[in-house]
Amino acid sequence: MVAFGLISSLFDLLTFTWLLWGLQADQATFRTAWFQVSLLTELAAVLVLRTRGPVWRSRPGELLSWALAAMSVVALALPHSGPLAAALGFAPLPWSAVVMVGAVVLAYALATEWAKRWAN
Repeated sequence: MVAFGLISSLFDLLTFTWLLWGLQADQATFRTAWFQVSLLTELAAVLVLRTRGPVWRSRPGELLSWALAAMSVVALALPHSGPLAAALGFAPLPWSAVVMVGAVVLAYALATEWAKRWAN
C-alpha cells in the first residue's frame, strides 16, 4: 500500500509543477485541472486495483463500468456547466491542459499497474 501512496504523491507533485511552471495556470485553471486529475486518477486506481491480474485481461462489471464512465463525464463536463462551474471556481481548460490531464491519468494508471505487479 505504501507504493501506491508514493506513486500518488509523485504524480501530485508532477501535476503541481506542470500547472505552476509549465502551464503557468491561473487559479481557476489550476483548480479545474487539479480536480480533473485527482478524480480521474482515483477512478483509474479503482479500475487497476480491482483485480490481481493485468487490468486489460479482466473486464470490469457492468455497474462499475457505468459508474466509472458517469464520474468521468462529470469530471470533464463540470467546467463547462455555466453557473455551477462559476460557483466552484472552475474554467474550461485549454487544449494543452486537456491533453496533459489525459497524459497524467494514463501514466498514473500504468505506474499503478506496474506497482501492483511489483507488490504482489
